[in-house]
Amino acid sequence: MPPASPIGVLLVNVGSPSAPTPAAVRRYLREFLGDPDVVKLNRVLWWLLLNGIILPIRSPKSAKLYQSVWTEHGSPLIHNSRLQCGALQRELGERYAVALAMRYGEPSIDSGLAELEGRGARELLLVPMFPQYSGTTTGTVEKAVKAALLRRKSKLALSVLPPHYEDRGYIAALAERLRESTAGVAVDHYLFSFHGLPERYVRDGDPYRDQCVATMAALAAELGFTPERYTLVFQSRFGREPWLQPYAAEVAPALARKHRSVAVLCPGFTADCLETLEEIRESLGHDFKAAGGKVWTVAPCLNDHPSWIRALAQLVRRAAPAA
Repeated sequence: MPPASPIGVLLVNVGSPSAPTPAAVRRYLREFLGDPDVVKLNRVLWWLLLNGIILPIRSPKSAKLYQSVWTEHGSPLIHNSRLQCGALQRELGERYAVALAMRYGEPSIDSGLAELEGRGARELLLVPMFPQYSGTTTGTVEKAVKAALLRRKSKLALSVLPPHYEDRGYIAALAERLRESTAGVAVDHYLFSFHGLPERYVRDGDPYRDQCVATMAALAAELGFTPERYTLVFQSRFGREPWLQPYAAEVAPALARKHRSVAVLCPGFTADCLETLEEIRESLGHDFKAAGGKVWTVAPCLNDHPSWIRALAQLVRRAAPAA
């Protein structure tokens, strides 16, 4: 007989436009880039820049990029996240109720909370799908969930899964994903790409870079890599101010001058999305080959890989309030 009150588990990722159209992308970017935890600039000045220049120019361009990765299932991030949610529910069993939400767009945080309340949960474990903590990801997700709980006058008791950037199961799943993707491929060099962040955020105390470096050290140890076998880079830079370096967009073509075959893994992304499928697989791969490289192998993200789902389930069981 299933328990009367399952432990609620809310998986939250960044989000995606509802459609690969300029209008849908504009709505999504307005919410995402309008978050003061993501873009930390004077709010009046940023509002003017965002609505007067950035959204009109960037929305059509981004829509074309989304069109290049859109599938019959819709947004890759939403589809992969739904697969994760379903797989985790099966792994955890009836003792838990697992729901999915996005920080921006749909499915919303409110809809995820409503689902868990409807399934009888009284305890809530928030699972930000970011192994490395940043105020721009986990931080804003926590704020949004707390605000939603307050607004809804919810009785769900909240706890939050801690960052798991060095968790053994997570590291082992990354290593397995990479080994599977490069089986039979003669790889000369490995590139490990994390999402970028403005340098001043780190100077102001954001622990993200240190946690990325810690993940990379643990992964290199798991794979038996010496430092000369791999390069850590940061991608998805936006704007003119300095971001965390080295930049993926600069390193990839430079590697082509020394290495014929490069394999790429994105350890900070738990689900494939625009940044991994278009930016890394397509755009960066094109730049690498245009500079003389021959073989560009990109490992899929963890998605619903069984090793990752087992590792995630273990993280949930350890952190669950009533475990």
